[in-house]
Order: sequence, then structure tokens, then C-alpha cells
Amino acid sequence: MKYEQISNSLFIKNRAKFMAKMKPKSIAVFNSNDIYPISADSTLPFEQHRDIFYLSGADQEETILVLFPDTVNKKHKEVLFVRETNAHIAVWEGEKLTKEKATEVSGIQTIYWLSDFEKVFFDLMTEADTIYFNTNEHYRQAVETQTREDRFIIKCKQQFPAHQYAKSNPILQEIRGVKEPEEIALMQIACNITEKGFRRLLSFIKPNVWEYEIEAELLHEFIRNRSKGFAYTPIIASGNNANVLHYIENNQQCKDGDLILMDVAAEYANYSSDLTRTVPVNGKFTPRQKAVYEAVLRVKNEATAMLVPGTIWADYHKECGKIMTSELLGLGLLDKADIQNEDKNWPAYKKYFMHGTSHHIGLNTHDYGALKTPMKANMVFTVEPGIYIPEEKMGIRIEDDVVLQENGTPFNLMANIPIEVDQIETLMNAK
Repeated sequence: MKYEQISNSLFIKNRAKFMAKMKPKSIAVFNSNDIYPISADSTLPFEQHRDIFYLSGADQEETILVLFPDTVNKKHKEVLFVRETNAHIAVWEGEKLTKEKATEVSGIQTIYWLSDFEKVFFDLMTEADTIYFNTNEHYRQAVETQTREDRFIIKCKQQFPAHQYAKSNPILQEIRGVKEPEEIALMQIACNITEKGFRRLLSFIKPNVWEYEIEAELLHEFIRNRSKGFAYTPIIASGNNANVLHYIENNQQCKDGDLILMDVAAEYANYSSDLTRTVPVNGKFTPRQKAVYEAVLRVKNEATAMLVPGTIWADYHKECGKIMTSELLGLGLLDKADIQNEDKNWPAYKKYFMHGTSHHIGLNTHDYGALKTPMKANMVFTVEPGIYIPEEKMGIRIEDDVVLQENGTPFNLMANIPIEVDQIETLMNAK
């Protein structure tokens, strides 16, 4: 791994939080992700399932975590199964977790080779009444591929039909949504790496540069700072491309007079950051571009101030819509008749701002976290309003990541990343 090893105290705390919410005489199982094939002998780079990482810190394939608080043999309260390593694997694939290293990384004392799983698991299941399955219930999930977790669930139901089944996801949604200080510190590192990348771009972007050249500059800066790279597929959208919300081709030339919207950020230790900035290709906003940009920035600032403990996510987005409506009226994009005749299910402002303002962020860019209950301190949200005007070939979005605080003043993890018009123009035109 490129990142510095994380203290296992984080994973010990995370497991304790999860087990405290388990039913009596229940067992929970978490599987690593597969390595996905492309064709022939080619595969995609491995990405660990964020839930097993959150609970163990184990960041390699073919890993299984078992939690059983009420087991008779207390050494099986927490068990991690890892792929057996040997000299041949070390030569061909590199270092894998030894039993000793797995304990050091996770804080779990009982480590078995994966080949022992069937025997040990069967023995544990004779003591358990309920098994927790880890299904994907994120509100944005759209999974078509059968995962290692899916295959385990099918096999387990066939092998143990008399057991009761429960869901891990509601527990994870609750506990993963509220970050530990160590997690916020890791996210701050990701944001700091993102800042370095963005500052590098401000002296690089010029008329006629290509979007993919900007992508390359960012990737260079991210990797040289111990990131694997982008936290999500980068959006580098110049001119009218910015009006495609998930534009990822990044294959067009940036023209003089256009804006360029960059939704790009680094990961660090599997934790995401999520940044959007919109800058003028030639280093100078036109009066109209500046007016729209500053309107978006005002919405972002007012939205950020509302991210306090107790806020309801749905109510927050309604208020953000009202703020945006006011700004669109001021820009002449909407008039009073538009508001009076709007469809309440699709308010008038949605013509120019059609996505949400905030989402949880953490181990996933669109992270786990409760959305129907009041917000809590140490939740981390993006704030990302935008205004998209295809008829003007202009799309502007601005985004930061903020931590909710007990004192009610959100902490901006991206506070040092240039955002004001004057800051951006000065840095882009520095000699």
C-alpha cells in the first residue's frame, strides 16, 4: 500500500461499535471484494470492500472477517481469515499479510489461513442463532455483478437453512456515517493532496490545453503524494461539456473564453475527498461568468452554514433550493412567473440546478450515513451547488467537504483550497 499504516486502534473501535449492536448469539461475516477479470489474464486493480476495511484494516483480496461476541471460545470473538502466503507468492505477487502482520494491522489476535474457514465457520455456526449478511443497501447502488459477498450468502443459506438472518447494513449505515477523529485526519490528508493537485493546475491551465493533459497533471501530483490516484472517475469539463453532470471523456481542447469545471479529488488510505472548482481557461472571468460563479459560491456558503447537528437532510435540500431560486432570479434565469407556475415535484430552480447539494463522504465518495434521521456531529458532507446554462455554454459547480461540529460551526476540510474569484485569477496569472 502507498499509504502509511493506520493505527489498529481505529479498527478495534469500529468493531466494538458494530458488535455492540448485534443481537444475542449472532455472528457476522464480511468478505473482501473479488479481483475482477477483464479478459485473457488481465484484471482490474484490486479495490477492497470498504466494510471489511472499516472493521479490520485488511486491504487485500481473499480475506474474511468473522465477528461473534457470544462465542463460547473467546478467542473466536473476532477472527480474520487471510490467504496463505509463501515464498512463491512473494516472488510473483509481492508481500501478502502474514498472520503476525494481519494482527498488527487489524488488532485481531486470532488469524487463520483462508483454507481453515469452512471448518472453523461450521463450528461457530453450531453456537449461533442468527447470522448477519452484508448486503449493499446504499441508496445509489446499482450492482449487476455477483460479488464474493453474494456468493457467500447463497451458499450459507443452503448450508444453514435453520438459522435466522439479519442485515449488517443498517448498523454500518449508522456507525460509518459518524467519523472517528482518525478517519477525519485521513480525510484531511486526502484533501491536502487534492489541494496540491489543484494548485498545480492553476499555473498549468491555458487556452488550447487538452482536458486529458489536466487529468495527467493531477494524477502525477496525487500519486507522488502517496495516493492511489483519483477517489472517483475525474470530471474535467471545459465549455459546454460542463453541462453534462458526469462528463468523463476528458478528450476536448480547452478554448479561450471558456470555463472549465473540474470535479476531481484524491483518495488516501481508501478515504475519499471530493472537490469541484470552476476556473476560466484564460485566467480571467468575464463579468457574466463572475456573476454566476459568485451566485453559486453564495449558495455554497449559506448551505454550509446549515450543516449542523439536528438538521434533516430532506429539509436541508429544500432550503438550499429556496436559496438557489433567489440567486437564479437575480441572474435573470428565472422570473416570478416561473416560480408561480412551477411543478412542486420539480421546482423551477431544477432547470439550472438539477442535482442535490450534499452527500455523505468517507470510505466511499458517496458514503454510508443516515439520511432520514437528524444529522450528527462528526458526519462529513460535501457541499456542491451548481448552475448549468447550456444556452450560454457555461456550467459552474463549486464543492468542498465539511465536518459537522458540536458547536454548530462546520469545519471545512478544504478551507485552504483557493475558491474566491480574486484568488483564482491571481494564481492563474502569477509569473
